Amino acid sequence: MKTSLQEKLKQLPAKPGVYFFRDATGKIIYIGKASILKRRVNSYFQKKHRDVKTPILVSNIAVVDWIETDSEIEALFLEAEFIKRHKPLYNIELRDDKNFIYIKVALQEEYPYITLVRRPVGDKSKYFGPFVSGYQVKQALRYMRKIFPYYTKPKQTKLSKLEYQIGVAPLPDMSQEEYRRGIKRLMLIFEGKTDTLLKELEKEMKRLAKTKDYETAAGVRNQYLAIKSLHTKIVFGREETFDLTLDSALIELAQLLGLRKTPRRIECYDISNFAGGDAVSSMIVFTDGVPDNKEYRHFKMRTKGPNDFAMMAETLQRRFSSRNNKWGKPDLIIVDGGKGQLSAARQQLAHDGITVPVVGLAKRYETIVQHIDDAKENASSKSRREGEFFLTNFDPGTPLLHLLQRIRDEAHRFAVSYHTLVRKKRTSSSALEDIAGIGPITRKKLIRHFGSARAVMDATEKDISDFIGPKLTAKILEQTKHTTPE
Repeated sequence: MKTSLQEKLKQLPAKPGVYFFRDATGKIIYIGKASILKRRVNSYFQKKHRDVKTPILVSNIAVVDWIETDSEIEALFLEAEFIKRHKPLYNIELRDDKNFIYIKVALQEEYPYITLVRRPVGDKSKYFGPFVSGYQVKQALRYMRKIFPYYTKPKQTKLSKLEYQIGVAPLPDMSQEEYRRGIKRLMLIFEGKTDTLLKELEKEMKRLAKTKDYETAAGVRNQYLAIKSLHTKIVFGREETFDLTLDSALIELAQLLGLRKTPRRIECYDISNFAGGDAVSSMIVFTDGVPDNKEYRHFKMRTKGPNDFAMMAETLQRRFSSRNNKWGKPDLIIVDGGKGQLSAARQQLAHDGITVPVVGLAKRYETIVQHIDDAKENASSKSRREGEFFLTNFDPGTPLLHLLQRIRDEAHRFAVSYHTLVRKKRTSSSALEDIAGIGPITRKKLIRHFGSARAVMDATEKDISDFIGPKLTAKILEQTKHTTPE
């Protein structure tokens, strides 16, 4: 073992985290997680391994790097993010030809269930992963199931009473609305939005206390304290101490675009609309090459009609308005789209006096689009010129392409999820407004009490009747064909 590697191993902390093995060229060849980094990483160089593949991996390790985390659960999800990004050779080799594992949330079910699968399929489920250690994922889910009980298979008439008794399965009388709310909150943990969830639970505790529903408030308080005990934002959304000079994808991106420094904060924007209606835009942020969920933002478009260029301009104008001065400044802006979207973005930034490098990312061929005034002599040998733009494509499987695809896909996912939410709110609100005999004051009271128009539509007949009385409830049921969840 080289002296430099021996000295690096001595610096490993006795903390949880994610470690990276690199070969002599600096390429990441394996990524792992550990509850104690010092013990786990050193074990590769001290143990006699029974399998054939691990010694081959160790013989190719030239450099070791790591990221400390606050908990082993956080390391678990962060490991999944980096494996998705880099696709290291030995992560695949050491799996004995098995697939990685994913968390599946079957949202298409009336009572969504959560399970583990080896391969995502093209259904309406939500998938989280991939994860290397099935055992660690099961341990994490076992803990979180006690906070938000859920089904592990499609809801059936009869389930084990033991699961109810130990608090991991929903109680038989739990309403569909309450159950789905728990699933939604659990997904916030998977998505790294623990802070958002804690604020939501705190707000609900105060609301329940005001209505003197102390028993329910106590249950919400227990959930709040259990999540607080994690002492972490479980997924991704944290400032990393990762040395940027070691990230080949970010280095290559900086060189390709002629940036003066490696981009720490990358913002990507996407527009989502259906025939020009309910248009929204998303802003997602990658810090040091990983998603920074707490920095995500979305905008409900004021621009009318299906005009993506004008919407992109509006998005950037609002993002850089004086009211958002406290937001971090990006080192690079990526707009989802080609020449038109890029031109609209550049014009708006120039109008507002914003000097941040901006490029487009065209979906069809994974093409980076850069204006010639920004590229100048820095144009890559891989680039081709088309009018006022340089277009660059990448070889399949490269770290830079993986990074760009990850950023673009995340921006698209965030935009579509917000667009879906906006459409649901509008359609459910419209349904309430169309009910004869239910005036604006009653509508406001209902929405304030239940939290949203959609929640009113999903509430049970008894819940609505207890709040506004049987006569008005009958009007709602009659005109919306409301059915009580089973």
